[in-house]
Amino acid sequence: MKTEDLALFHRIAETGSLIEAADLLNLPKSTVSRRLQALEDELNIKLFHRQSRSMTLTSAGSHFYQRSQNILAQLDETIFEMTNDDAELSGHLRIQIFPIHSMKTLMQAVFRFMDMHPKLTLEVIHSSESVDMVKHNLDVAFVVEPALDTLDLVVRTIFTTELRFYASPQYLAVHGIPKTPKEIESHNVSLFRLSNGKVFNELWIGSEQEVRVKGNFCSNSVEVAVEFALQGRGIVYAPAEVVAEHLENGELITLLPEIEAHLGECFLAYPSRRYVSLASRRFIDYIMQELAPNGVPTNMSTEVDKRRTCNASRKAFSEDVQLFP
Repeated sequence: MKTEDLALFHRIAETGSLIEAADLLNLPKSTVSRRLQALEDELNIKLFHRQSRSMTLTSAGSHFYQRSQNILAQLDETIFEMTNDDAELSGHLRIQIFPIHSMKTLMQAVFRFMDMHPKLTLEVIHSSESVDMVKHNLDVAFVVEPALDTLDLVVRTIFTTELRFYASPQYLAVHGIPKTPKEIESHNVSLFRLSNGKVFNELWIGSEQEVRVKGNFCSNSVEVAVEFALQGRGIVYAPAEVVAEHLENGELITLLPEIEAHLGECFLAYPSRRYVSLASRRFIDYIMQELAPNGVPTNMSTEVDKRRTCNASRKAFSEDVQLFP
């Protein structure tokens, strides 16, 4: 029995469809069907009930899936133990990335990992849709806390960010400056909607206070929401690092600055009910080492402040001063 045929069987079981499994594996449907039939012939058991649109496991198929999952996990564990950290990886990783504000920092880390392992191929799905990671054959996902469903997932924090309300001077001149969290609720606030239809209109101020906001504009992009505020159309709830430049040049103003920022989180997530491949393990370990060293997530708002302070310090020197030898 070939291990790749065993993995193919798992993809069919997890998607419930020959066509979806073929698409995920980038194989013709006929090839997937032929290899599945060969596996059933070799085992001399029927693994699936075949229907016009779906494939469901038989009792024997379900038992084989559970036991073979352990076999694949043990095989990968053995390879993981025997392979040194510098060994070149191969294979394919499917990664979902929620529309997060730290995309550039995250992708830089992803590309560095690819450079370390040129035989590895990566597929990045940029989506705010909450999906079954096992069924969609996703190895890793990067999600934010409002979209996080921890059911059957292992989650680890990689980023934190300081979230506040902001508005343009033009908007505030017309509509007034909210002085309390309760007053925020009477203003026009940009809303955030996931692809499944869920709207996030309950937002945190600080660590303990929550407000229910409303507005005439909704998107699934932080950058689009910030543009809404820049145009003087309402208030935006955004990470500090996204609006830092707009605050500096006076295009946006921080609301309720006396209240501490809410600390939002971005997570790395992977399925707990499926074995984790060697490539996935190495990728997860690398991302955690790069973005959350010693288990401490990177505070993106602080990182931006550091970079801006550094740039300002350099500009403070006259051009005839040599900064570096």
